[in-house]
Amino acid sequence: MNTTERFHLPADGVLEMFNTLSGHPLPSRPALSPGVQQKHPKMSHRSKTGMGLLETVKGQWRQQDKRGTREEDSVAGEARRCADVPAAVKARNCHRIVVLGAPGVGKTNMVRRFLGEEFQEKYEATAEDFHRKLFHVGAETYQVDLLDAARERNFPAKRRLSILTGDIFLLVFSLDKKESFSEVCELLSEIRVARTKLLKSKRPPRLPVVVCGNKADLDAQRVVSRSDVTEALARDVAFFETSAKRGTALEAVFRELAVMGGLPDATAPSRHRLVSMVTYQSLCQRGRGRSRTPGEAAPCAAVDPLARRPSFGSDLRLVLGSSAKANKPERCQIQ
Repeated sequence: MNTTERFHLPADGVLEMFNTLSGHPLPSRPALSPGVQQKHPKMSHRSKTGMGLLETVKGQWRQQDKRGTREEDSVAGEARRCADVPAAVKARNCHRIVVLGAPGVGKTNMVRRFLGEEFQEKYEATAEDFHRKLFHVGAETYQVDLLDAARERNFPAKRRLSILTGDIFLLVFSLDKKESFSEVCELLSEIRVARTKLLKSKRPPRLPVVVCGNKADLDAQRVVSRSDVTEALARDVAFFETSAKRGTALEAVFRELAVMGGLPDATAPSRHRLVSMVTYQSLCQRGRGRSRTPGEAAPCAAVDPLARRPSFGSDLRLVLGSSAKANKPERCQIQ
């Protein structure tokens, strides 16, 4: 129950409700005569029980009020912290990268590498991860959201919504798993169809997609050859053989993603320094309205620890808004 909503019921109303539930009527409150003070009738055992019920409910409401106040304070505190993040990122500098692929192919570790983190040997199935990395390059700020939509693998409608709201796509398969490559081919076709409908294009548009054949370090277990990939993928799809464990070709992948999104080369992990969110905010504020020292002008980035994925409702409104601007029919393309 939303703690901001309140039910205001008179005591008689609660007692009447108790009468209905228990089947035993309780004495009603007598009407007052003008100028006469009401005398409380002697309460029966069941009357006391009804009043006890009322006090119990009131006590629970008081506890909910206290919990609600604490929760509201916590949310307000988080909102204040989020408000401290520089909000001067232009719309054209905001991009969402959607990462798709079969389970266990190394998607999470590739995302970790982009965020500047180390490879994680232990495998844990990803439900859904959303990350936000903020960049400060020259006089511009950039925002890159990464959505690892692993949970949407079994929910076509949600997956298609992520596809329609994505700007760039990173499709990952494992070179030692033939079925994971087949899944990437199906995803590529789904992205092509969805983007064509969204853009209302007469011919398939060029897709901002990078396909990675991961686990190149497991050469002995390899079952997907490069010729298999080139035959299945279109010529306009960028393909890299990578190893998230060794870092093989990851720099080239991230630079290709930057080119497709119109981002500067400095967004590649090796081209900027990673700083804390506090340091990032300080550098952005100090860089406004005055010249900076060479150290301050160097590209930097920070991972927003409070980033949360926008709700599905927000994403849906975004898609419908894009369709309206492009004179599309009102029917949503997410089916």
